[in-house]
Amino acid sequence: MALAVSLILLLVVTLIGLAAARGTTAQQRMSANFYDREIAFQNAEAGLREAANILPVIGTTARDCWSGTLVDGCPINPFAATTTNLQPTDIRTVAGSAYAKHANAAGAPQFVVEDMGEFPDPDTDTGFDQTANSFQYNAQGTTIQSRYYRITARSGDPATTVDRSTVTLQAYYKR
Repeated sequence: MALAVSLILLLVVTLIGLAAARGTTAQQRMSANFYDREIAFQNAEAGLREAANILPVIGTTARDCWSGTLVDGCPINPFAATTTNLQPTDIRTVAGSAYAKHANAAGAPQFVVEDMGEFPDPDTDTGFDQTANSFQYNAQGTTIQSRYYRITARSGDPATTVDRSTVTLQAYYKR
């Protein structure tokens, strides 16, 4: 009888040990995925920085989102598969010399620059609504127009970074 009880207890302790080992393995996988995602995030940030650096000298943008000539408009994510008016040449890849590439990075960052249009710049608005005295003296304000761009960057081409994390970031820039 004592032998049967001790065998059952040994079996229970073995099952608990196996469950703990399985939990540890799952935690290691999650940690590795988080690390991969952090590297992908840094790659996408490098894509945003490079796009911001070349924005003053950029010749053409991927889309002119404010002219109203696009059939499907400007989708939120230009990298989405449903996007019909984005050409492969519109996706720019960051050169390896332009950023500090991590040794474990899955690929080179890519970005798309879209022209969002010209809008009044709230930072330079000198409109008559700035002070109460402006109404009294019939002042006419001026507004400076600034061009806005939307930059969407991703950590790498999903076709070449199979089974790796891909991060997409988006930012608006004023020029």
